[in-house]
Amino acid sequence: MKNALRGFYFITDAGSSRAGIISDARNALAAGVGVVQLREKHASLRQMYAQACALKRLCDHAGRTPGHPRPLLLINDRVDLALAVGADGVHLGQDDMPVSRARRLLGPEKIVGLSVGTLEQAHRALQEHIDYMAVGPIFATAIKPDAPAVGLELARRVRRITALPLVAIGGITPENASLVIAAGADAVCALRAVGAAADVKARVEAFQSLFCLRERGREDGW
Repeated sequence: MKNALRGFYFITDAGSSRAGIISDARNALAAGVGVVQLREKHASLRQMYAQACALKRLCDHAGRTPGHPRPLLLINDRVDLALAVGADGVHLGQDDMPVSRARRLLGPEKIVGLSVGTLEQAHRALQEHIDYMAVGPIFATAIKPDAPAVGLELARRVRRITALPLVAIGGITPENASLVIAAGADAVCALRAVGAAADVKARVEAFQSLFCLRERGREDGW
């Protein structure tokens, strides 16, 4: 699981997608992402179920490639939907179902991620049975215009208190992602920067290459 949460973490964004979220996910998987998260705030549950089933088929198919682990499918907010489609887990926000309840419903083997926007929330999260934390919004983002940017310093502080995988989100672009990675993020999300791209696969590959550079630097002792 930890290896899947390294590199680019793909989240669907119907609001900015040019070709549709299923096409975007297919391209992101072709670029080698280890996680696909269905995030849908406006579709009906029936529509979300159809989308989740399609995304699960894509992840299952990608996992059949020799030498490549099956990418994870996570569902934003909806524990019921994750159970219905056999997803790998859920991603929860501070206002969603409590982690403890989600964990009881999903069981110990499924993945539960949690968003945090303060150091206090991060400390509380560590008392829960979570598998990773998402920190953000790092920078200002049109996805959540009312949420203040938490900045790189919060990512650094959260990194110092946990060895759990950290996913950074919010206003991240190929131009500033290296700063976020240097602050301790294991993975980054960029909904608009990818969803609105003319070539989703190439944009995801640009993000992925930044992590390849970091690993190469570690090997060379940078």
